[in-house]
This record gives sequence, C-alpha cells and structure tokens, in this order.
Amino acid sequence: MQIFNTMTRKKEDFIPQEPGVYRIYVCGPTVYNYIHIGNARPMIVFDTLRRYLEYLGNKVLYVSNITDIDDKLIKKGQEDGTNMQEVARKFEAEYIKDSEGLNVKAPTVRPRATEHIGEIIKIVKDLVESGHAYVAHNGDVYFRVKSDPGYGKLSHLNLDDLESGNRELRSQMDDDLKEDPADFAVWKAAKPGEPSWNSPWGQGRPGWHIECSAMARKHLGKTIDLHAGGQDLIFPHHENERAQSEAAFGCTFSNYWMHGGMLQVNHEKMSKSLGNFLLLRDVLKTTDARVLRMLMLQTHYRSPLDFSDERLGESEAMFTRLTNFVKNTAWLCANAEGETTVDLVAYQKAIDDMCDSFIEAMDDDFNTAGALGAICSFVREANTILADAAVSSEDAAAVLAGADAVCDLLSVLGVDLNACEDEACDSSSEVVALAVELAGFTGCDAEGAIEALLARRAEARKEKNFALADAVRDRLGELGFVVEDTPQGARVSRA
Repeated sequence: MQIFNTMTRKKEDFIPQEPGVYRIYVCGPTVYNYIHIGNARPMIVFDTLRRYLEYLGNKVLYVSNITDIDDKLIKKGQEDGTNMQEVARKFEAEYIKDSEGLNVKAPTVRPRATEHIGEIIKIVKDLVESGHAYVAHNGDVYFRVKSDPGYGKLSHLNLDDLESGNRELRSQMDDDLKEDPADFAVWKAAKPGEPSWNSPWGQGRPGWHIECSAMARKHLGKTIDLHAGGQDLIFPHHENERAQSEAAFGCTFSNYWMHGGMLQVNHEKMSKSLGNFLLLRDVLKTTDARVLRMLMLQTHYRSPLDFSDERLGESEAMFTRLTNFVKNTAWLCANAEGETTVDLVAYQKAIDDMCDSFIEAMDDDFNTAGALGAICSFVREANTILADAAVSSEDAAAVLAGADAVCDLLSVLGVDLNACEDEACDSSSEVVALAVELAGFTGCDAEGAIEALLARRAEARKEKNFALADAVRDRLGELGFVVEDTPQGARVSRA
C-alpha cells in the first residue's frame, strides 16, 4: 500500500516498524461543543483507513485523543456557570455518541489530556534541561524553535517568513516573554480562576501541542508509524508537536503523516456568519449515516470536499442502487427454482475483477472514490447478467456470492448494508396497519404484513380488481417502499 506522506510530499510504501502492526495516532476533538459536519470527515476517513488495514490482516493500534484542557473549554465553563471538567465530560459523551452514529470504531485507546499531566511535565522538564525550552519570567515555558534545525520541514514553511509574520503580534504584547516570536508555549502559568497543576515552574497547565506528544509516546512509543488529521492541523499543531517530540525523544516522531482536505458547504467555507454551519447530529436527523459515509468517501481524502444537497442526493442514489442489488439478489436466490440461466463464469469474473479493482484503488494512496467506483461498476454489470435470469437451488450460493462480496467490501468502508437487509420488512406499525386494512392481516410483524399485502395484490390482479392492486402499490409507496413486478413475481424494496 502507498500513501502520500505530507513530510516528503510524495507517495511512499506504507511500511510499519513491526510487520503486521500499525501504530496510528489521530488527533481527536477539543470537547467544548457538539461536533460539526467538517469534523466528521477525518473521523470517517481515518476510521476507514484503519478498517482497510485490518481487512488486509494487520493489527492496528489506533489512538485518538480527547483534548479536555484548553482555553475554549475554560471559557465555555465560565459562560455556562459550571467548570471545565463538567463541560469536557458532557461533550466527550456527545462526541462518542456522534461517532457511534457514524459507525466509527472505538479507538484502541482514547486518552484524555488531563490524565497525562505527569507525562507532560516530564517531557517539558527534559526540554528545559536540554536547552530546547526555557522558562519565562511569569512561569510560562516556551519551546525554543531555533533549537530545532528542521523546524518547518513538515509544513514546508520557512522560519524567517514565519518570524516576520509574527513580529507584528510581538509588538502588541504587553510582556516580552518570548526569546523569539515563533517560540510556542509547552506549559502555561496559572491564571486566576483557571484549572492548574503543580509543576517545577509553579502552578500551571499544559500547552495544546505538548498534550499529543505525551499521549502518543505513552500509548504508542517514541516513534509511531502514522500521525494523521485534517490539513488545518499541519501548522502550527503538527509542526510544533513534531519539533518538541523529536527534541525530547531524540528520534523521529512519526514515519508517515497523512492529512485530509477541508470540507465546504455549497462551495463556501463553513461558518456561522454565512449561516451554513451544520452540526453533525442535525445532519443525521434527516440523512442515513451510511449515505453520509459514502458521500465523504466519494472524494479523495486529500481533495476539498463540497457538502451540498446535490452531492447528498447523488450519495443517496448510489446507496439505494447498491441496497437494491443486495436485496434483489437475495430474493432471487431465496426463490431459486428450475434451471440456471445465469452465465456463472462471467458473473464470477465480474466479482473477482471488483475485488481486485477495490484493492488496487485502496492501495493507491487510499483512493476510496476508486474503490466505490469498482463496487458500482460490478453492480451495473451484475444487474445486466442477472436481468430476467433464473437460478437453480444448486447455483444459488454462487449467485449470492456477488451480493456478499458487495456487502463485505462496503463494510471495509464502514457502510454496513447487512444492517438494512431487512428494511423492506421493517417492523413499523404503519405497514402492519396497512396489511390489516387491505389484506385482513392478523399478525404483528411487518415481514408477514408485506407478504400478505403482496399476496392480496396478486389476487386482486387475478380478479381484475386493479383499483385494489394499485391501492396496495400506492399505499406501500407512501410508506417508502417500491413494488416491482418481475417474471419471478413482485419484489419490494426501499425507495
């Protein structure tokens, strides 16, 4: 497998330090509010990367942190009349709930910054003692950027340019705390009313960047295989994290870096002022999470992604086509009889080609769009092969293998079609009530209700009672079902 390494700006073979074991750190949220739709993209992208590596038979140690100490958290606690910890725990729980709603796997470890204060202080102490950091007169501790000769190599930014850009800010400072404007805080002296911990430099709290260094080292070691996050984290967060970690640990911090592109809404940057700021949970009220995952994966992870009703509609249409193929194939095999008219050789070749193309796309810098394209191409070909076909009971398993392969590959992308195999038989009270009304149904399960409705519709057509037959079809349509007449009988699927 090859991935684009942000450090080298080229595709490289993704080879772990320990064969078959990948150590991955993905920056998690600062839990001061509900997550927005933009936050969902890296969650989905890197969860899918993990799933693919596991699909290939690897073990993945996946660490994604919780930032539960930060200026925004402190401010939120003050605004709500509570405290930072209560805010953090509330929104951490909501974040986990949203993650589960997206079918994002729980990380191997989900560390909290506040649970690693001892490890953070140890790293800061090492940096100070080695001359890579210094203590300001107010108790702040700053990383000495010029002590790192490679500073800027991850972000590909020139330190002189960074300094010139910061001199204006430096001139506005009340206290000249820094030796250099590019230096950044690894420890902040306590302010009145803020949470703080005792340290060799007095009461204080960690800087943002140092938190991830400490958590990554504790749970994955001094050198990790991959560090990932959104492109907005490259500078300053990941550049600073890399610099301080390598200065403290004396070795490469991460062998590979992956960064995902930003999300826009209707071709504009998402912002509250533009009125296009979308919370993830609000989107999921009207959108199937599997549809949203497919939308996120239809664009290469390094490219900008536009979220719009049009794109969402395209994703919904794709999801419906794939779902219907799985359901229709399952129906065909469940009703197998007579002789097989399917070209099983051509069908099996189509399955094999899909699997090969899927892996080829995923191995080429994690091209999920190409992987989805391989699945959709197979479904189009399979629909042609299976059109008006008959399947014997002996060959049913061979035909069903196509639907199984589609489900298996989509599950690698975190899209679980098996969860919707029985949607056409959803146990909704509306379906049961309709069957009672039109078919005299006496049961209580929706699967039986739909069978009763289809049977009554078939009788009505034989009796030339087309009004009733149409009523069954139309009323099912109102409930979100499509009735399709085939040579093998009527089929029902979700609209």
